Amino acid sequence: MAWRPILTADEMRAAEAAAIAGGTPVETLMECAGTAAAEAIRRHAGPLPALVLCGPGNNGGDGYVIARALRQRGVRVRVAALGEPQSPAAKAARASWGEAIEDLGGNPPAPLLVDALFGTGLKRGLDEQAAFELMRLAAAARVRVAVDLPSGAATDDGRLLSPVPEQDLTITFQTLKPSHLLQPAARHMGRIAICDIGVEATSRLHQIGAPAIAPPGPDDHKYTRGYVAVIAGEMPGASALTAAAAAKAGAGYVRLIAERRVSGVPSAIVQSVGDTGSFDDPRIGAVAFGPGLGRSRPARDAFDGIIEADAPLVLDADALSLLSADGPQTLERAKHVPILTPHGGEFGRLFGALAGSKVEQTREAARLSGAVIVFKGPDTVVAHPDGRAAIGPPASRWLASAGTGDVLTGIIAAMRAKGMEPFEAACGGVWLHGRAAALAGPGLIADDLVAQLPRAVAECGG
Repeated sequence: MAWRPILTADEMRAAEAAAIAGGTPVETLMECAGTAAAEAIRRHAGPLPALVLCGPGNNGGDGYVIARALRQRGVRVRVAALGEPQSPAAKAARASWGEAIEDLGGNPPAPLLVDALFGTGLKRGLDEQAAFELMRLAAAARVRVAVDLPSGAATDDGRLLSPVPEQDLTITFQTLKPSHLLQPAARHMGRIAICDIGVEATSRLHQIGAPAIAPPGPDDHKYTRGYVAVIAGEMPGASALTAAAAAKAGAGYVRLIAERRVSGVPSAIVQSVGDTGSFDDPRIGAVAFGPGLGRSRPARDAFDGIIEADAPLVLDADALSLLSADGPQTLERAKHVPILTPHGGEFGRLFGALAGSKVEQTREAARLSGAVIVFKGPDTVVAHPDGRAAIGPPASRWLASAGTGDVLTGIIAAMRAKGMEPFEAACGGVWLHGRAAALAGPGLIADDLVAQLPRAVAECGG
């Protein structure tokens, strides 16, 4: 699995403090950050005349370095400041600019706007006048760039503390921050560029990358590639999508268990009609349960029986509704760490109103339930009971349609059946789901995701 660390504001400050304590002056870090950012801006925007907005902190100091570096690259640059710099490093960066500095207020716009007002660690929004000027200048610019984070965005939870312009490019230093991926802030970032400034970055929060999927070897057969059992219910079309997704994601054997034959299912999927089957078969690598299940008495009976199955569980949709009636503590009976895939409504019914960011909520839900939680949405978060967490890469907005969650359940079940640990299986499924959506393009429906899964798997080495 390819992991990219995500640092909170406190973690980033600690990483920078460690670098400074190790002998790297803050001025050197600022020079490195500003120079790298200027190069990224020049490559993105070309030689457009620029206006750099500098705040009073070290983010503003980065802005002064950016302005000087852009000028050295032949760009016509103006600088406008929101107050005097407060730190010695920012003061030195301002002095090194060496040219006129405008006030932020009524100044003319430029084709390229660089926002270096506030970055990591912002606790409150911009005041009304500063926010107005930022939005005015952004509206008149052809290209908008934010340094570290758009001014007005919180660092750790995706909140917007004041109005934030839509950026074309956001440049962050060393690592991503949570709000680069959490909504609603994430939708304002544009393309994100990460500039290495030589700071050591470690975290228990990561961005999900492509899973490593080995292609079948010469000794593999259908059971070693992963056996997934899918339980159908009142709406068999949902379970058909789950089963098809599991097969297309690489499971070697998929069995769909239903009271009657389900139409529209690939012929390669084995259908067990009228037979709930046994789940103590050691060859079963995962059971996908919930899509299209319903909430009838038979569904409840099936749920009560499946919780103690010998095979690992992936629970979605109606299974989560049934679980919410009993409480997450029911999962203590599970023999393996289960994987739950709730959307926002299901999450609320299961866990109530948990405090904190979406990452903090997902971590707490995982701790309470003892399960890996895949908190779905435009900013999907995965958490393990041990505190590990990951955020999915930005996904297609076309995924907001019926059946796409059923496909995700099947993909995760296939990853789990291959032998991946629950957290890795959930993260791998999220990545493949998003990649299949990107390959399917605009206007996709759930069936299109299934069709694109082999291409997504192939990109992972499978």
